[in-house]
Amino acid sequence: MGANASNYPHSCSPRVGGNSQAQQTFIGTSSYSQQGYGCESKLYSLDHGHEKPQDKKKRTSGLATLKKKFIKRRKSNRSADHAKQMRELLSGWDVRDVNALVEEYEGTSALKELSLQASLARPEARTLQKDMADLYEYKYCTDVDLIFQETCFPVHRAILAARCPFFKTLLSSSPEYGAEIIMDINTAGIDMPMFSALLHYLYTGEFGMEDSRFQNVDILVQLSEEFGTPNSLDVDMRGLFDYMCYYDVVLSFSSDSELVEAFGGNQNCLDEELKAHKAIISARSPFFRNLLQRRIRTGEEITDRTLRTPTRIILDESIIPKKYAKVILHCMYTDMVDLSVLHCSPSVGSLSEVQALVAGKPNMTRAEEAMELYHIALFLEFNMLAQEKTIVSSPAFATELPHSSVLHS
Repeated sequence: MGANASNYPHSCSPRVGGNSQAQQTFIGTSSYSQQGYGCESKLYSLDHGHEKPQDKKKRTSGLATLKKKFIKRRKSNRSADHAKQMRELLSGWDVRDVNALVEEYEGTSALKELSLQASLARPEARTLQKDMADLYEYKYCTDVDLIFQETCFPVHRAILAARCPFFKTLLSSSPEYGAEIIMDINTAGIDMPMFSALLHYLYTGEFGMEDSRFQNVDILVQLSEEFGTPNSLDVDMRGLFDYMCYYDVVLSFSSDSELVEAFGGNQNCLDEELKAHKAIISARSPFFRNLLQRRIRTGEEITDRTLRTPTRIILDESIIPKKYAKVILHCMYTDMVDLSVLHCSPSVGSLSEVQALVAGKPNMTRAEEAMELYHIALFLEFNMLAQEKTIVSSPAFATELPHSSVLHS
């Protein structure tokens, strides 16, 4: 009951009493019938009788070459005497320099371990995509309603206009707050769940439902022709940050009037306003979300809507210095921290900078700025900013935000 397996590349011991003209090798259990076990012999034949001499020679030479390579590699590893090289390097050093080097190695190793443990201990930061998904689901600060198949979809004008050329044109015809727009879609086969999934895609860059119809190339082509093909989420959100289309909130900063008069500045210089979108800052920061929801409860939001004026949020610059505001907003829109914007406008001062000049303190280092930015992120409950590792400032500079009191350069 043996099955021929001549195509197996390996073999075991040869079978005694085989054909003299064709050497055969068998893999399997031996017969136990002579010992009274009554089991059949299961043998798997490996026939090498037709192997050509040149093939055997080629295989043998290949194995020999591989063996030589391994031997050469082992010899090269043994030849590197690292201890000897270290002794030669440090032979001319002073003992104090050697001790300093050892302490440096030990400190670096401890910092690496501490950083690893801190990364494992802290919770995972929410990304822009996750916060945008929650924004679509929980409808924070919506400003327009889309009506499709008698169903209302509260959405955000700025996000849809930035992501989709179709909605950019459609929403421009109804600029008033809270406008109701009836959707008329020419693409066949789009029902309410598919339309919701389409909106979810515009918010997050991925479909929120497993629908086999979205795998239909014809439907995707028709949708792209009617709605246009959006860029990636990060590209469109960066464009929204740069141009601030349909902005509905401005951030202002309080300052000390005595310091302004002392340095000959003016109120507009220190109280520069920054534009933003309620939807984005409320989605990324629970601090801003609670602040905007409180304005809705007190009726202040209704006043802004009636007057069609952006909501003004005044921040205490002693807690959130104005120079960091653009860094924070940039991270909210892009999930990237860019410290280069801190020094892009040297003519524009801030309360913290004026206080530093009065106290005779030098300019802050990048590490000190990163530490201060870290604490501001904790105050705003903006975990992505607090835990973001890469701070982009220039091609030649990169550092990391700290966790606890650790800062890596």
